Amino acid sequence: MDLLIQLGFFLVLLAVGLTFGSANERRHFRALAARETLLRDVLIFNQRRPPAERAIARATLVVGSVVIAEDYFKHIAAALRGLVGGRVSVYESLLDRGRREAIVRMKARARELGADMIFDVHLETSSLAEDQRGGAQVFSAEFIAYGTALVSTPRA
Repeated sequence: MDLLIQLGFFLVLLAVGLTFGSANERRHFRALAARETLLRDVLIFNQRRPPAERAIARATLVVGSVVIAEDYFKHIAAALRGLVGGRVSVYESLLDRGRREAIVRMKARARELGADMIFDVHLETSSLAEDQRGGAQVFSAEFIAYGTALVSTPRA
């Protein structure tokens, strides 16, 4: 009976943690969508060279970076998913959030400089794992977006 109570308590805590973690993640996605809308006029390209019809007034390296960590409850859910195999959607959403946040930060920096486009954009990702109490691994990932911000004018 005592084991059943402990298991029930664990499952309730897991459900509460997943609920609050998911709500926080949804809030971050909504904030990202709003910021992406505000920055949609800053264009990004992975091409090395800007169009020839634009005269470059100034070019500056811009960087956006973020480190995002999973929450403990999603770590448990991912570990349980790993037992049976398949997609680990909790990590997919973490990677999507990190990539989008890094790009938004890069675009915001470009706008501060007065740039209207960013060329030669690259995305870098590195995973970080750190030991916590009891040897549990906590997954976090660093995302860096960088490129050349251009302040341009049409050629005369």
